[in-house]
Amino acid sequence: MRKIIVMLAMVLANLVVEAQVKTPQSSPLAKVEQVVGLSTVQVEYSRPSAKGRTVYGDLVPFGKMWRTGANANTIITFSEDVKIDGKDLKKGKYALYTTPKADSWDVIFYSDTNNWGLPEKWEESNVALKITVKPETLHKSIESLSIFLNNLTNDTGVIELAWERTMVSVPFSVPTQDIAMKSIEKALAGPTANDYFASAQYFYQSNGDMNKALSWVNNAISNSPKDRDVPFWYLRLKSLIQAKQGDKKGAIATAKESLALSVKAGNGDYEKMNKDSIAEWSK
Repeated sequence: MRKIIVMLAMVLANLVVEAQVKTPQSSPLAKVEQVVGLSTVQVEYSRPSAKGRTVYGDLVPFGKMWRTGANANTIITFSEDVKIDGKDLKKGKYALYTTPKADSWDVIFYSDTNNWGLPEKWEESNVALKITVKPETLHKSIESLSIFLNNLTNDTGVIELAWERTMVSVPFSVPTQDIAMKSIEKALAGPTANDYFASAQYFYQSNGDMNKALSWVNNAISNSPKDRDVPFWYLRLKSLIQAKQGDKKGAIATAKESLALSVKAGNGDYEKMNKDSIAEWSK
């Protein structure tokens, strides 16, 4: 009897799962992602439709703050610092709020994005940026709220919000030149010590060309800052590469250098590893 009850419970549970109803959202979710120069801008929002209603001045009252969409916050994310209307806005995620008016709109980037609609308590300290823009009248009515990223150049773009016969545009600029110059300067300066070390470590761990691995770890050592000790983990890797090449004498000499520096740094793990390797290679 108990087995029959358990089986019936399982059958009922499966029926409940299968009976879950799926229906479309009245304001479907939309996601927009756009690369602007060397920065990425993402917008996630829910799209209400007019459905024969008057939008601005009625469904969306003039002079009152609006969530700028439906359901949860409309969220805009910048991968890099940007400028909007000449004002700095740090990279990160922001809720996008607006206050529509007949002749102007306030556009607010709000740092707290965990709200369903407007925040229960408005905190001015969360207002990362606020600007005022003028709306434009469209020749053709747009049924569903639409947010676009348009007028793209390497350095600029425009966030466009369009619904019914109204569109507002928020121009922004991205630090493409700064990012590019940093990349160029880094490339022209050559790989860093850490770049060489990571390359050597990868070749050692993946049984790659040990001659290349040794060359790279030597470059890591020679490119280390001159005003401090060579990292003992660099020397540890070099000793392992030398041992894998069959150069136990060289491996022991390098391991002794790593040992002395690891003792100096108070790193017991590397101290033990070096002592164990020296003992093994000395046999």
